Amino acid sequence: MANVFEFDGFVPVIHPSAFIHPHAAVTGNVIIGRDVYVGPGAAIRGDWGGIVIADGCNVQESCTIHMFPGVTVVLEESAHIGHGAVVHGARIGRNTLVGMNAVVMDNVTVGAECVIGALAFVAADTIIPDRKVVVGNPARIVKDVSDEMLAWKTAGTRLYQALPGAMHARWNPVEPLRELPDDRPTESEILRVWTDLQPWKQTRSDA
Repeated sequence: MANVFEFDGFVPVIHPSAFIHPHAAVTGNVIIGRDVYVGPGAAIRGDWGGIVIADGCNVQESCTIHMFPGVTVVLEESAHIGHGAVVHGARIGRNTLVGMNAVVMDNVTVGAECVIGALAFVAADTIIPDRKVVVGNPARIVKDVSDEMLAWKTAGTRLYQALPGAMHARWNPVEPLRELPDDRPTESEILRVWTDLQPWKQTRSDA
């Protein structure tokens, strides 16, 4: 069972299709939508304000989502929050990627279909328009998100959107094996799904 906690009269609302890892913590005024994945070590703290995680988002391992008092953090539909990232008091646009260990600070608004690079630091009150690539510390806009980059991002997020259902169906705690069995599978179903979700490679090969 996931670590889900009431705080100050607020009980988190989590759609049954979402998967919250048992080692994640969800507290207080939090709303989590359909087909959301929350990985182990994630801290989603709706104690001082609110958090809305829309349908199809993922919040990966060791992420932190929090805010100053009275603020609501919003992850719009299909937002993709990479391993170790911090979103503090910000709004992340639809189908936007926040890269691994990036930090997005208070009152930031990130537009739709953006890519925030790994390790970027997006300072408070920054406004990022739609479809921009943002990197660095301090973060800066360096270019537009290309159609190919957006297809890559969207495919990766679709893979995460399929993961909650797979986790509910096929994820179980077990004792480890002590030796490698002869009939061990050689390929995961997820790998086949990922291969099917890469339309830009097909487009490139046909060019």
